[in-house]
Amino acid sequence: MNAINSISQFHKLLSLNAPLHPLVSVINLQQAIFLDDEIWKGFVNRFYCVALKREAKGKIRYGQQHYDYDKGVLSFTAPNQVQYLDLSNMECGSGYLLIFHPDLLLRNSLANSIHQYGFFSYSVNEALHLSAEEEEDLITILDKINKECVHIDKHTQDIILSQIELFLNYSNRFYERQFITRKNNSHQLLTKFENLIDDYYRHGHENGLLTVQYLAEKMNLSANYLSDLLRVHTGQNTQQHIHEKLIEKAKEKLSTTNLTVSEIAYALGFEHAQSFSTLFKKKTNLSPLAFRLEFN
Repeated sequence: MNAINSISQFHKLLSLNAPLHPLVSVINLQQAIFLDDEIWKGFVNRFYCVALKREAKGKIRYGQQHYDYDKGVLSFTAPNQVQYLDLSNMECGSGYLLIFHPDLLLRNSLANSIHQYGFFSYSVNEALHLSAEEEEDLITILDKINKECVHIDKHTQDIILSQIELFLNYSNRFYERQFITRKNNSHQLLTKFENLIDDYYRHGHENGLLTVQYLAEKMNLSANYLSDLLRVHTGQNTQQHIHEKLIEKAKEKLSTTNLTVSEIAYALGFEHAQSFSTLFKKKTNLSPLAFRLEFN
């Protein structure tokens, strides 16, 4: 797999002048011309990329799925994610790319906290749609980052990183707004989510424990997007929902059947009864047998 290792290499592939800073760059998409290079047929970036785009068109494959590049306004990709671009139908449109290398984050708290921004693991079709005011707020931050790249001194790195963190925090806010304002779509997703869990526990125990990844794939969403959507609407992430439903089903079987604890554990997808008992006690403060005794 081809790799784009540096900001400078990426600039060359977009027919741009050398970057002002070796580890970070704000690219105006109207100035970019993608070179006809074999690398676009399969590559990984070694840096973070945030795309704020308008009227962009083309096809992109990110991970295992294909998307129209013009869907969405703000999208995020993390380092080392496999990507494919179809240059035969690519129009950059207008907008900006913010790219920054992980080395920029060294010895800064953002090196650890950046992993908390789940949208770097979202799929491209889960892009953030911005209002005009939100877009203006983010472009103002990009302008400040670009100005710092022009006048590099001993304060530049700290100021740039504080601006990147501000950009990411605004993006968190705007994603939460998107989850809330798209009520009809979100309600449909939540209903489908609940139905999938119920259906799995009716038929899916032979496949083992229900996982976050299974539910995300069934809903055609990334695991992080699903968890963040659920957290905004319900206060719980996907794993917490799974555990809640699992304990609910366990209580039902313990109180209404004569199945042994081991049989119930197996029916819920556990390989070992002890693992089931440990989780049940953690969630209820009672062992499965102690819970059953309350109904005798």
